[in-house]
Amino acid sequence: MPRKILKKYMPDPHWVRNHPHLTWLGEHLRNPGLWHLSHRSVSLAFLVGIFCAFLPMPFQMVVAAVLAVLVGSNLPVSVALVWISNPITMPPMLYFSYRIGQLILGVGSDADAMTWHLDTLYDNFRQIWRPLILGSVICGLIAGLIGFITIRIIWTIHVRRTWIMRGRERLKRQQAKAEQSGKD
Repeated sequence: MPRKILKKYMPDPHWVRNHPHLTWLGEHLRNPGLWHLSHRSVSLAFLVGIFCAFLPMPFQMVVAAVLAVLVGSNLPVSVALVWISNPITMPPMLYFSYRIGQLILGVGSDADAMTWHLDTLYDNFRQIWRPLILGSVICGLIAGLIGFITIRIIWTIHVRRTWIMRGRERLKRQQAKAEQSGKD
């Protein structure tokens, strides 16, 4: 992965550790694995961040940060990926999750009978909470695992290409050096 690009957008770990609002996290923020950009920490960050993006709750970033600390994934990447679910993408994500939950639970399609707007959401919540939560957890896990595996594959391909390019450059230097010594 292009570490230079990721590092450019990551906050300074010293600033975060010394931030007055985050002092309650104490020693947990001192774990260097939370700030390290490795294939393990970034792929776990994708798993954590995408999973938390599907959770139907406020303060998803806090949940992502706590899970990142517990799992040892990259903290800034985990928290940033929660923004996949923004005000534009959240309704389709929740509706899809709800439908998946309905399918798994075998519950009838009551979605058509309900009035879907903000005023009746609380009244309908007792009908939709089980499929919504189950579907959100399952969709979050599946999407997070897809992100985890994708990052692992992309990272491996990038590392292999870098090694191949280094080998080619080394071979060119050796050939140029051999030609140079042959002329002398």
